[in-house]
Amino acid sequence: MVFLLHMVTLYTLSVLRGASAATHYNCNGPLVSSLLHSSFQSSSQSSVSYAAYNAKLNRRDGAGGWSPMVTDQEPWLQVDLKEQMEVTAVATQGRYDSWDWVSSYLLLYSDTGRVWKQYRHEDGVGRFVGNTNSEAVVQNKLSHPVRTRFLRFVPRDWNPSGWMGLRVEVYGCSYKSYVADFDGRSALLYRFNQKSMSTVKDVISLRFKSHQAEGVLLHGEGQRGDYITLELHRGRLDLYLNLDDNRLRFSSGRVAVTVGSLLDDQHWHSVQMERFNRQVNLTVDSHTQHFQTKGEGHSLEVDYELSFGGIPLPGKPGTFLRKNFHGCMENLYYNGINVIDLAKRRKPQIHSVGNVTFSCSQPQLVACTFVSSGSSFLSLPSAASATGGFSVRFQFRTWNPDGLLLSVQLNPEPQRLELQISNSRLYLTLHNSGRQKSEVSAGHRVNDGLWHSVSLDTRNLQITLTVDNEPSSAIELWEQLESKGSFYFGGCSAMNCQRQTPAFQGCMRLLFINRQPMNLNHVQQGLLGNYNELQFDTCNIRDRCLPNLCEHGGRCSQTWSTFTCDCSGTGYSGATCHNSIYESSCEAYKLIGSSSGFFSIDPDGSGPLGPTQVYCNMTEEKVWTVLAHNSTAPVTVQGSSPRKPHIMKLNYSASAEQLHAIVSGSEQCQQEVVYNCRKSRLFNTKESIWNAASFYQESSYLYFPTLQAELASDISFYFKTSAPSGVFLENLGLKDFIRAELSSPSVVTFSFDVGNGPVVLSVKSHLPLNDRQWHYVRAERNVKEASLQVDQLPLRFLEAPADGHPRLRLSSQLFVGGTASQQRGFLGCIRTLTINGVSFDLEERARMTPGVSSGCPGYCSGSSSLCHNRGRCIEKSNGYVCDCSQSAYGGTTCNQEVSVSFDMESSVTYTFQEPFSVMQNRSSQASSVSTESSSRAREDIAFSFVTSQRPAMLLTVSTFSQQYIAVILAKNGSLQIWYHLQTDRSPDVFSPALNNLADGRLHRIRIHRVGKNLYVQIDQDIHTKYTLSSDAELILIRSLTLGKVTTGRENFNEKVVQAASKGFIGCLSSVQFNHVAPLKAALTNRGSSLVTIRGPLVQSNCGALAESTSHTLQDQTVTANKDKEQHGGSTQNDLAVIAGVVTAVVFIAVCALAVISRLLYQQRRAQRSNSIKEDNRHSMYTDYRTEMHLHNSVRDNMKEYYI
Repeated sequence: MVFLLHMVTLYTLSVLRGASAATHYNCNGPLVSSLLHSSFQSSSQSSVSYAAYNAKLNRRDGAGGWSPMVTDQEPWLQVDLKEQMEVTAVATQGRYDSWDWVSSYLLLYSDTGRVWKQYRHEDGVGRFVGNTNSEAVVQNKLSHPVRTRFLRFVPRDWNPSGWMGLRVEVYGCSYKSYVADFDGRSALLYRFNQKSMSTVKDVISLRFKSHQAEGVLLHGEGQRGDYITLELHRGRLDLYLNLDDNRLRFSSGRVAVTVGSLLDDQHWHSVQMERFNRQVNLTVDSHTQHFQTKGEGHSLEVDYELSFGGIPLPGKPGTFLRKNFHGCMENLYYNGINVIDLAKRRKPQIHSVGNVTFSCSQPQLVACTFVSSGSSFLSLPSAASATGGFSVRFQFRTWNPDGLLLSVQLNPEPQRLELQISNSRLYLTLHNSGRQKSEVSAGHRVNDGLWHSVSLDTRNLQITLTVDNEPSSAIELWEQLESKGSFYFGGCSAMNCQRQTPAFQGCMRLLFINRQPMNLNHVQQGLLGNYNELQFDTCNIRDRCLPNLCEHGGRCSQTWSTFTCDCSGTGYSGATCHNSIYESSCEAYKLIGSSSGFFSIDPDGSGPLGPTQVYCNMTEEKVWTVLAHNSTAPVTVQGSSPRKPHIMKLNYSASAEQLHAIVSGSEQCQQEVVYNCRKSRLFNTKESIWNAASFYQESSYLYFPTLQAELASDISFYFKTSAPSGVFLENLGLKDFIRAELSSPSVVTFSFDVGNGPVVLSVKSHLPLNDRQWHYVRAERNVKEASLQVDQLPLRFLEAPADGHPRLRLSSQLFVGGTASQQRGFLGCIRTLTINGVSFDLEERARMTPGVSSGCPGYCSGSSSLCHNRGRCIEKSNGYVCDCSQSAYGGTTCNQEVSVSFDMESSVTYTFQEPFSVMQNRSSQASSVSTESSSRAREDIAFSFVTSQRPAMLLTVSTFSQQYIAVILAKNGSLQIWYHLQTDRSPDVFSPALNNLADGRLHRIRIHRVGKNLYVQIDQDIHTKYTLSSDAELILIRSLTLGKVTTGRENFNEKVVQAASKGFIGCLSSVQFNHVAPLKAALTNRGSSLVTIRGPLVQSNCGALAESTSHTLQDQTVTANKDKEQHGGSTQNDLAVIAGVVTAVVFIAVCALAVISRLLYQQRRAQRSNSIKEDNRHSMYTDYRTEMHLHNSVRDNMKEYYI
């Protein structure tokens, strides 16, 4: 058989780009030292000798620098460069010979000195590192140069033993600027010398700024169907490009490539489009999209002309097909042609439509930013109205779905009017006396980050609300209302506040009261109104979903201060969709108690490969992973020879990369071709390695390439040691680092620094971890949070700061078992080191490293799983034992079902000793600004049951806060899962199986919740995902009950109460809730105060019997089907023989099963009188009184699998 490997070659586009001045080696000249005094301004100055013009670097003029007044709440120093300059770096210094310096600051820039924008580095961080003394110069190079005239330095931190002191320098150079101003009704047409222009390569570059979110920047089209359109749409840049495909030209389903966001901010944005054949790069500012064009052609054919600024309608001067661009363009180049220069010089190939001018004179719409959702507000006095009543107009933009926009007291008293955003809509509420109120709503998704206009007007006994020129909504009045006192925008002061809605976080501009414009400069100067927590002259909005930091196709959504990832349908979970919800192999499913069936596996975990469906055959000692392909039917081959072989292409259910990952992690792999009379093995892979290493010298370590973990990384491994401390792994950067270590005999720490200061997470065990037993460690860090898990101990996690550095920049090698300094090395064994889904080959490196040996001694170090179903292997001097305390199973290897027969009055209640919550960890360093997360809701439920009763109560979990989880069988026998997490809402109900499960057969149920995501598996079906209405945690868990519920049913739904009263008749087996096994606790801790047993409860083997019967029939069916597929081309005689053999085997197996079942039944019947007591020889059940943490997942108990 011949396998065809299709190689995909990605053609990397490379074109010549016009060099800007900033790319020249000399664009780093000082720009401030030669400026006059008039070029400097400040918010205030301590005295004349501390004036802003004394703030030149290395100068000692006046008091040796600038210092503001101590009462200045918003200090800033401003520099006017006198013309547009390209700025590449800034430098700061403290005030000469003083204790005054600035240790961190923000940098704002502006073309006009009115509308400012905060400079942010490529990673989104806006804060610059300043000085630590008064004399040293600290220079900060800009990751991307800015072209601007005005710069403003805004101090954020300063010497706590002194005051603010600042001297500055700015570095850069001048550049040539060609500017055109488009008024929304104009355009420039570049006309070709011939009828059409056909190109295989295009380079278009320009800079633009606008206060409009819509407008065409460029357009061209040809008669054969080609077109190119570049336009602003909803504040983003859309590119429509088609090469020779008439179907797309006349269809309404044209697909745009979208780049950028918030491009209507009145600041310059750079655009570059590069095309070679069908390969295209589109870059806006620092964000690039690479894509391939639609259509069959490789050249762009445009007829007659390209238009810039709009799409003129032929034959109708001044008429345009789409909304025109309204703003300025600069340095517009088309394939090396300076279009604006040609237009300015009135060259014949450029035709001007409408009024295009060559200086940028766009109106400056000054905005203010409401920073805090708790305390920001702006109060403005009511201007006199000539017509009575009042009117208010303004524009706003925000990401938040809730916030108070406006409130005002009214006459006659005590009426109040409020305008607020609620659930992304606008609500206008008139509060009357008492609790009476009138309300109307308007708008839709007004928290989309775009500017929205609002108009309120009271006249003709109505209050009308108009949003974005949509139809108005009105509240009818009995009498004319007048405003009383001030209008409060965005919030209100503590004295005047009656709000329940959070304050507004976002931007406002163009405020009018009674048709009189409100001057925000006067507000800032204290001449008008009052305010708190506002930033003036800037709209400091940012798009936290650009770039999208959600992994594996997760969808990003945001508020003003953070972003969240929706992982629905991705197969991943976590704050950034980093962790796979599926196990990585069939062996993993077996170890958590699954049996043969179809499963989704993710062979590289959190790596880039997605999940794939396989069949897991668990009937043998080895677990086989079966991957299907599309050619299972017999194929007739004629005339095949070495020169002309028969070539057959197999399409597997997994990709080539997934196949490679599965094969690489397998102990044995085989692929067979079945012939009419013989079969031939094609290939076998090498045996897998155990990935373990022993470190016996403290100075020894293994090294690997630098960890690729800028935005996210998860690290997991096992270790065992007798040493009191040691570093497991470390990777360093220039300043950043990441490290995992045993810091003391009972403490594991995970520490890192991404530029926000060191962060340390610690997990402390109540027992020593240097006990020469295997312990599991999993650490994860992403842009949203960091977490640390050790064994089954409580999870520790931290939320990352919203505006901190997100990228971990490492440069050294990854050291395992030690550090670069060769100090604090680890002594002991490390195995199964996996980082971002990649397993590290420790053994191979250990063979060539002094002080390290491959493999680890001991029985528990083998690749085979000695303990099953989450049992833990414990080393002994002459062997091993299995600790089954974390498992719902029993026996010496944790593989025996723990089953109990219930009748109608039976119940088992497990009472939790104390309320549970995810334990959180604060950084041990004061410099860390990480904050604790508020929720890590997680439950894992697994059990098997056999019953013929319906309705029936299977399991309930209740809390002291009136929350509950219930798993029941409805009247029709279907499974229902009830989640009641918020007492003021109706419970969530899910019916994953509509068929009757009360059929007397064994059914296995698995339920896994993370936040709002609920995953349910019934028997061997694929996990089904559901979404809860809330991600709330279970607060103060009280108890878990199996069977009949007699108390605490007051808050249950009627259907749940009905099932609870009926109880359960049948067999429950291997019940697990997180790390609690209530059935096992009932059998092994008979006198425990944690377990309450009501009614008759009989230990049984019903689960094992039912499962063995199910497996026998299932495996026989699979075997028969497999034989049928493999021998489909055989003769009828062969089929008859095979059928006879299969029938005989089935008959013998059924007979043997019946005999064994009868013997086991008689044996159990003799034991029923003493069923609750367990034989002392089952000493492997450890004391179950120790409470297990509620929020640890079954998936977090990592295993090693090699088949």
